[in-house]
Amino acid sequence: MDRSKIGLVIPAYNESATIYNVVKSASKYGQPIVVNDCSCDDTAILAKKAGAVVVNHATNRGYDGALSSGFAKAANIDCQYIITLDADGQHNPQLIEKFVDELDTGADVVLGVRSNKPRVSEHLFALFTKAKFGIKDPLCGMKGYQIEVYDSLGHFDSYQSIGTELMLFAARNRYNIVQIPFIVRERQDAPRFGNIIKANTKIIRAMALGVRASI
Repeated sequence: MDRSKIGLVIPAYNESATIYNVVKSASKYGQPIVVNDCSCDDTAILAKKAGAVVVNHATNRGYDGALSSGFAKAANIDCQYIITLDADGQHNPQLIEKFVDELDTGADVVLGVRSNKPRVSEHLFALFTKAKFGIKDPLCGMKGYQIEVYDSLGHFDSYQSIGTELMLFAARNRYNIVQIPFIVRERQDAPRFGNIIKANTKIIRAMALGVRASI
């Protein structure tokens, strides 16, 4: 697949410490699309300097809102593959090549499987998706999609699913899903979901809505 047809969607909120290197490293594999979610630092400036298409939010819309804007932009510039990755440097950009290879050879969706999950709620969510669909790590921020999957649902997220709604849609509709395990790099910033209680509450809510949609 031509590099210009691979959209690399990177949601970013105050990620000036890492965004330049993430974009620069990822750009050899596709077109980085950084969604600057109303950052108050130099995230947008550094992302653009590194070669990203930058989508700016005037207000903070959160993780799913940023991903939704990124997918819409990728579709608008005619990307055929959309791969999401985090702005904090935890995802090795070299993994993008593996994701693209799987999409090239027939996968509709490619899911990253992290070497560790930091929260109890993440393990609970994974227990559900593994039992129901064989999906080992629903909350991994690195996922890849054929544009047809996104077009079939018509949106990326409608209920703050923490990046899982489109994946669950694909699983329910029996799209070809491939999973790639990888070692998570050490985090260089604060967790994006806040403290433990707040993070677990968000994840449990997303899981409950995902379970309801999957029944």
